[in-house]
Amino acid sequence: MNLHNRFNEDRRRLIDKLVKEGILKSEKVIRAMLTVPREVFVPSDYKDKAYFDMPLPTYEGQTISAPHMVAIMCELLDLDVGMKVLEVGCGSGYHAAVCAEIVAPSGEKLSNPGHIYSIERIPILVEFARKNLRRAGYYDRVDVILGDGSAGYPPEAPYDRILVTAAAPQIPKPLIEQLKKNGKIVIPIGSSYYQELIVGVKVAEGEIKTFKAGGCIFVPLIGKYGWKYYS
Repeated sequence: MNLHNRFNEDRRRLIDKLVKEGILKSEKVIRAMLTVPREVFVPSDYKDKAYFDMPLPTYEGQTISAPHMVAIMCELLDLDVGMKVLEVGCGSGYHAAVCAEIVAPSGEKLSNPGHIYSIERIPILVEFARKNLRRAGYYDRVDVILGDGSAGYPPEAPYDRILVTAAAPQIPKPLIEQLKKNGKIVIPIGSSYYQELIVGVKVAEGEIKTFKAGGCIFVPLIGKYGWKYYS
Protein backbone atom coordinates (compact mmCIF):
# COMPACT_ATOMS: atom_id res chain seq x y z
CA MET A 1 0.00 0.00 0.00
CA ASN A 2 1.41 3.42 -0.92
CA LEU A 3 1.67 6.18 1.67
CA HIS A 4 -1.21 8.23 0.23
CA ASN A 5 -3.63 5.30 0.45
CA ARG A 6 -2.43 4.44 3.93
CA PHE A 7 -3.09 7.96 5.16
CA ASN A 8 -6.56 7.87 3.57
CA GLU A 9 -7.35 4.59 5.35
CA ASP A 10 -5.98 5.88 8.65
CA ARG A 11 -8.08 9.03 8.30
CA ARG A 12 -11.25 7.06 7.60
CA ARG A 13 -10.57 4.75 10.55
CA LEU A 14 -10.07 7.70 12.91
CA ILE A 15 -13.22 9.48 11.75
CA ASP A 16 -15.25 6.26 12.13
CA LYS A 17 -13.93 5.96 15.69
CA LEU A 18 -14.89 9.55 16.55
CA VAL A 19 -18.37 8.99 15.09
CA LYS A 20 -18.85 5.80 17.14
CA GLU A 21 -17.72 7.63 20.28
CA GLY A 22 -20.37 10.31 19.67
CA ILE A 23 -17.79 13.08 19.28
CA LEU A 24 -18.42 13.67 15.58
CA LYS A 25 -22.12 14.19 14.90
CA SER A 26 -22.85 16.56 12.03
CA GLU A 27 -22.36 15.59 8.41
CA LYS A 28 -20.53 18.85 7.56
CA VAL A 29 -17.84 18.34 10.24
CA ILE A 30 -17.44 14.65 9.38
CA ARG A 31 -17.03 15.51 5.69
CA ALA A 32 -14.50 18.25 6.45
CA MET A 33 -12.36 16.01 8.66
CA LEU A 34 -12.46 13.29 6.02
CA THR A 35 -11.35 15.79 3.39
CA VAL A 36 -8.50 17.67 5.12
CA PRO A 37 -5.20 15.70 5.11
CA ARG A 38 -3.85 16.05 8.67
CA GLU A 39 -0.53 14.50 7.58
CA VAL A 40 0.24 17.67 5.61
CA PHE A 41 0.01 19.76 8.79
CA VAL A 42 2.30 17.85 11.14
CA PRO A 43 6.13 18.14 11.19
CA SER A 44 7.86 15.45 9.13
CA ASP A 45 9.10 13.60 12.24
CA TYR A 46 5.50 12.94 13.30
CA LYS A 47 3.77 12.08 10.01
CA ASP A 48 3.46 8.42 11.00
CA LYS A 49 1.37 9.58 13.98
CA ALA A 50 -0.84 11.96 11.97
CA TYR A 51 -3.98 9.92 12.68
CA PHE A 52 -3.29 9.04 16.28
CA ASP A 53 -5.95 10.79 18.38
CA MET A 54 -3.45 12.87 20.32
CA PRO A 55 -1.81 16.32 20.26
CA LEU A 56 1.50 16.44 18.38
CA PRO A 57 4.44 18.85 18.85
CA THR A 58 5.07 21.58 16.30
CA TYR A 59 7.56 24.38 17.09
CA GLU A 60 8.40 26.68 20.00
CA GLY A 61 6.68 24.42 22.53
CA GLN A 62 3.34 24.55 20.68
CA THR A 63 1.15 21.66 19.57
CA ILE A 64 -1.37 20.61 16.94
CA SER A 65 -4.59 19.70 18.78
CA ALA A 66 -5.79 16.12 18.99
CA PRO A 67 -8.36 15.29 16.29
CA HIS A 68 -11.10 14.69 18.87
CA MET A 69 -10.63 18.24 20.21
CA VAL A 70 -10.77 19.71 16.70
CA ALA A 71 -14.00 17.76 16.18
CA ILE A 72 -15.51 18.91 19.49
CA MET A 73 -14.69 22.58 18.85
CA CYS A 74 -16.01 22.51 15.28
CA GLU A 75 -19.25 20.89 16.44
CA LEU A 76 -19.66 23.52 19.17
CA LEU A 77 -18.98 26.38 16.73
CA ASP A 78 -21.86 25.24 14.50
CA LEU A 79 -20.14 26.54 11.37
CA ASP A 80 -21.95 26.97 8.09
CA VAL A 81 -21.21 27.88 4.49
CA GLY A 82 -20.46 31.57 4.00
CA MET A 83 -19.40 32.37 7.55
CA LYS A 84 -16.50 34.65 8.41
CA VAL A 85 -14.40 33.09 11.17
CA LEU A 86 -11.59 34.41 13.35
CA GLU A 87 -9.18 31.81 14.69
CA VAL A 88 -6.81 32.78 17.50
CA GLY A 89 -3.74 30.54 17.39
CA CYS A 90 -3.16 29.14 13.91
CA GLY A 91 -0.43 26.70 14.89
CA SER A 92 0.14 24.33 11.99
CA GLY A 93 -2.99 25.47 10.12
CA TYR A 94 -4.89 22.18 10.45
CA HIS A 95 -7.83 23.46 12.47
CA ALA A 96 -8.17 26.48 10.18
CA ALA A 97 -8.27 24.15 7.16
CA VAL A 98 -11.05 22.04 8.70
CA CYS A 99 -13.07 25.20 9.40
CA ALA A 100 -12.40 26.46 5.86
CA GLU A 101 -13.64 23.18 4.41
CA ILE A 102 -16.95 23.76 6.19
CA VAL A 103 -17.48 27.47 5.42
CA ALA A 104 -16.12 27.24 1.84
CA PRO A 105 -16.24 23.59 0.73
CA SER A 106 -13.72 22.41 -1.87
CA GLY A 107 -14.98 22.09 -5.42
CA GLU A 108 -18.13 24.15 -4.91
CA LYS A 109 -18.73 27.42 -6.76
CA LEU A 110 -20.26 29.74 -4.18
CA SER A 111 -21.46 33.30 -4.65
CA ASN A 112 -20.56 34.07 -1.02
CA PRO A 113 -17.89 31.66 0.27
CA GLY A 114 -16.81 31.86 3.89
CA HIS A 115 -13.30 32.75 4.99
CA ILE A 116 -10.97 32.13 7.92
CA TYR A 117 -8.72 34.80 9.42
CA SER A 118 -6.17 33.15 11.68
CA ILE A 119 -3.84 35.07 14.02
CA GLU A 120 -0.56 33.53 15.16
CA ARG A 121 2.07 35.23 17.36
CA ILE A 122 5.04 32.94 16.55
CA PRO A 123 6.74 33.78 13.21
CA ILE A 124 8.00 30.24 12.48
CA LEU A 125 4.45 28.92 12.91
CA VAL A 126 3.03 31.60 10.63
CA GLU A 127 5.36 30.40 7.86
CA PHE A 128 4.73 26.73 8.68
CA ALA A 129 0.95 27.20 8.57
CA ARG A 130 1.06 29.17 5.32
CA LYS A 131 3.20 26.48 3.67
CA ASN A 132 0.89 23.70 4.89
CA LEU A 133 -2.28 25.51 3.81
CA ARG A 134 -0.81 26.14 0.37
CA ARG A 135 0.16 22.47 -0.06
CA ALA A 136 -3.26 21.28 1.12
CA GLY A 137 -5.15 23.71 -1.14
CA TYR A 138 -6.64 26.05 1.48
CA TYR A 139 -4.44 29.11 1.02
CA ASP A 140 -7.22 30.99 -0.81
CA ARG A 141 -9.66 30.41 2.05
CA VAL A 142 -7.41 31.11 5.05
CA ASP A 143 -5.41 34.27 5.80
CA VAL A 144 -2.65 33.73 8.37
CA ILE A 145 -1.68 36.94 10.15
CA LEU A 146 1.27 37.50 12.48
CA GLY A 147 0.04 39.29 15.59
CA ASP A 148 -1.45 39.25 19.07
CA GLY A 149 -4.54 37.09 18.77
CA SER A 150 -5.81 38.07 22.22
CA ALA A 151 -6.63 41.46 20.69
CA GLY A 152 -8.46 39.85 17.75
CA TYR A 153 -8.21 41.22 14.22
CA PRO A 154 -10.25 44.43 13.87
CA PRO A 155 -9.78 44.96 10.10
CA GLU A 156 -12.15 42.10 9.25
CA ALA A 157 -14.52 42.33 12.23
CA PRO A 158 -17.27 41.54 12.98
CA TYR A 159 -17.10 37.73 12.83
CA ASP A 160 -19.81 35.09 12.74
CA ARG A 161 -17.64 32.76 14.80
CA ILE A 162 -14.45 33.02 16.86
CA LEU A 163 -12.31 30.00 17.67
CA VAL A 164 -9.54 30.27 20.28
CA THR A 165 -7.01 27.42 20.42
CA ALA A 166 -5.07 28.64 23.47
CA ALA A 167 -6.12 28.98 27.10
CA ALA A 168 -7.13 32.38 28.46
CA PRO A 169 -7.83 33.53 32.04
CA GLN A 170 -11.10 35.04 30.81
CA ILE A 171 -12.73 35.83 27.45
CA PRO A 172 -10.71 38.75 26.03
CA LYS A 173 -12.89 41.85 25.74
CA PRO A 174 -11.77 42.63 22.14
CA LEU A 175 -13.01 39.20 21.00
CA ILE A 176 -16.45 39.86 22.46
CA GLU A 177 -16.50 43.25 20.74
CA GLN A 178 -15.51 41.72 17.38
CA LEU A 179 -18.20 39.02 17.48
CA LYS A 180 -21.46 39.62 15.60
CA LYS A 181 -24.72 39.63 17.53
CA ASN A 182 -25.87 36.00 17.92
CA GLY A 183 -22.34 34.94 16.96
CA LYS A 184 -20.49 32.21 18.87
CA ILE A 185 -17.07 31.98 20.45
CA VAL A 186 -15.43 28.75 21.63
CA ILE A 187 -12.50 29.24 23.99
CA PRO A 188 -10.63 27.36 26.75
CA ILE A 189 -10.83 29.32 30.03
CA GLY A 190 -8.94 28.53 33.23
CA SER A 191 -5.44 28.18 34.60
CA SER A 192 -2.38 27.54 32.47
CA TYR A 193 -2.61 23.83 33.41
CA TYR A 194 -6.31 22.97 33.11
CA GLN A 195 -9.31 24.70 31.55
CA GLU A 196 -13.01 24.43 30.79
CA LEU A 197 -14.06 24.71 27.18
CA ILE A 198 -16.48 27.65 27.13
CA VAL A 199 -19.06 28.43 24.47
CA GLY A 200 -20.27 32.02 24.40
CA VAL A 201 -23.17 33.48 22.43
CA LYS A 202 -23.31 37.26 22.00
CA VAL A 203 -26.86 38.16 22.94
CA ALA A 204 -26.41 41.96 22.86
CA GLU A 205 -23.67 44.55 22.50
CA GLY A 206 -21.18 43.92 25.32
CA GLU A 207 -23.22 40.99 26.65
CA ILE A 208 -22.36 37.33 26.19
CA LYS A 209 -24.11 34.24 27.51
CA THR A 210 -21.79 31.30 28.26
CA PHE A 211 -21.95 27.62 29.08
CA LYS A 212 -19.34 24.98 29.86
CA ALA A 213 -18.61 22.18 27.40
CA GLY A 214 -16.09 20.04 29.29
CA GLY A 215 -12.53 20.02 30.56
CA CYS A 216 -9.49 20.48 28.33
CA ILE A 217 -5.79 21.31 28.32
CA PHE A 218 -4.35 23.90 25.91
CA VAL A 219 -1.17 25.93 25.75
CA PRO A 220 -1.61 29.42 27.30
CA LEU A 221 -2.88 32.38 25.30
CA ILE A 222 -0.01 34.88 25.39
CA GLY A 223 -0.80 38.52 24.65
CA LYS A 224 -2.16 41.80 25.94
CA TYR A 225 -5.50 40.22 26.90
CA GLY A 226 -4.05 36.79 27.71
CA TRP A 227 -1.66 35.47 30.34
CA LYS A 228 1.48 37.53 29.75
CA TYR A 229 -0.11 40.84 30.68
CA TYR A 230 -2.95 39.51 32.85
CA SER A 231 -3.02 40.49 36.53
